[in-house]
Amino acid sequence: MGIEVSGLIGLIILILDVWAIVKVAQSAASTASKVIWIVLILLLPVLGLVLYALFGPE
Repeated sequence: MGIEVSGLIGLIILILDVWAIVKVAQSAASTASKVIWIVLILLLPVLGLVLYALFGPE
């Protein structure tokens, strides 16, 4: 049961990260800001997603 649950959580995090990256790419922020957010989300998937939700460009 543990493998299935962790796999599902991983899939949810992946979907949310892709959503956040798309939102960053579509935002009106500067290119440097977009690159920093995307790198942060890719390197720290969970923490980057939380930080983007709290301090994102919007």
